[in-house]
Amino acid sequence: MVERIRNDAPVLVIGLGRFGAACAGELDRLDREVLAIDESLELVQKWSERVTHTVQADARNIDALKQIGAQDFSVGVVAVGSSIEASVLITANLVDLKVPQIWAKAVSQSHGKILSRVGANHVIYPEREAGERVAHLVSGRMLDFIRFDDDFAIAKMYPPKFIRGVGLNESGVRTKYNVTVVGVKSPGKPFRYAEANTVVTNHDLIIVSGTNSDIERFAALDR
Repeated sequence: MVERIRNDAPVLVIGLGRFGAACAGELDRLDREVLAIDESLELVQKWSERVTHTVQADARNIDALKQIGAQDFSVGVVAVGSSIEASVLITANLVDLKVPQIWAKAVSQSHGKILSRVGANHVIYPEREAGERVAHLVSGRMLDFIRFDDDFAIAKMYPPKFIRGVGLNESGVRTKYNVTVVGVKSPGKPFRYAEANTVVTNHDLIIVSGTNSDIERFAALDR
């Protein structure tokens, strides 16, 4: 039986570069207990005010991890990316310490495959994902874009002219283009869920969900 991880379980973050520091800082902001470690004393001191618990340690050394209690954590994030060898070794150490859920940053597809084979439960490709996201944004038609593994995406964009001024059920967005308008943002107001009778204006932004290709096709319509 797979062990269920509590959604408030403490998180061990290894590596305080840009990715690791952002992850640890956001977890701390969300009131998750975080222990962030790095072998660089300078980075540990730099982030000590933003993250509740920071410790200088070399995570490549399994004894050092044992000393800080890494084996007691249910979730570990290996944010080391500059050295593939260190990343793999640290991930293997967490596996040996039986940390149930391991997230590891990869810098390439081959690096990710190694991390998975070593035992990482989740492999993250932040640079690749950021690059793909930018590729969808450079055309200027989309303001934000998030792609999921199963060819499904959510995008923020300006509405095409044909859906403005009429209810979404009248515009036939879903039947014509296989996309769903899930949210609408009017100036000065928070996002709201879209309903069948929601009317989109010239000044609104919309949140759309669908497959990558359908969203691209929809975003290319006349604005």
